[in-house]
Amino acid sequence: MEPTGAPSQAHEGRLAIIAGRGQLPVYLAEAARDAGEDPLILALANEADGRFDGFETIHVGVGDLAQIQTRLRDGGIARVVMSGGVARRPDLRDIKPTFKTLIKVPSVVRTLMSGGDDTVLQMVIKLIEAMGCRVIGAHQIAPGLLARTGPLGRTRPGDDDRRDIEKAVEAAQLLGRLDIGQGAVSVGGRVVALEGVEGTDQMLLRVAELRKAGRISARRRGVLVKLSKPQQDMRADLPTIGLSTLENAKAAGLAGIAVEAGRALVLDEAALVAAADAAGLFVVGIDLELDGRGA
Repeated sequence: MEPTGAPSQAHEGRLAIIAGRGQLPVYLAEAARDAGEDPLILALANEADGRFDGFETIHVGVGDLAQIQTRLRDGGIARVVMSGGVARRPDLRDIKPTFKTLIKVPSVVRTLMSGGDDTVLQMVIKLIEAMGCRVIGAHQIAPGLLARTGPLGRTRPGDDDRRDIEKAVEAAQLLGRLDIGQGAVSVGGRVVALEGVEGTDQMLLRVAELRKAGRISARRRGVLVKLSKPQQDMRADLPTIGLSTLENAKAAGLAGIAVEAGRALVLDEAALVAAADAAGLFVVGIDLELDGRGA
């Protein structure tokens, strides 16, 4: 999908994209360029795996606050968007504080060691803002990526699928309140998998293995639901689906995917919908105010 509707914010100062794993950082870079911006890419070492051809790109360590601050200052950066996954948290030897953050190192380490993802992201946002930059959300760069309400393709969920959606919504909401993950899988009205630190794709691979082992009924298909956490900051880590999500859902024998409309991102929607239609899977945006029955 071509990201559309992203207003130019060049007058507010240059944009930096802190890039982790996955394709979202690439989509944001292209959307920013289409809006007339010249974003600086801060690619996280050993994490970022996208191609940023044609963009000014600098590789930085995940915990190297001093280098990040220097790059933001030298690049004339006023706005920062964080995007992509981070598989490994930095340990103490990776953390290189700025002069201003030296006193905060003990609390930073404690948060990294014991905090949930949302807690860590809130800490990172505060550290970046202390560097004089404003942190914004991916949806402010590419609002066209936000999931819409209702089916995105020809295939629609049936009655059994709607029951699975409601059950997985309930599980995902509880999971989110604990700051653990964003996704849940329900098969035959039974929650069979919850997303942890491994991420959505690995969770779906686990569901596929359980089905092959006979631990999940082969007669019932099931649904993946991804929701924002109740305490989710829209500036970071919005639930995201793409072609790999669909492929893994298909491999897991699921009937489809449901995401929270307006609070989740859909990458390359046209290709995703075409693949879903070809596979007979549904992709739907749900409105939680309708009790998860946006399908």
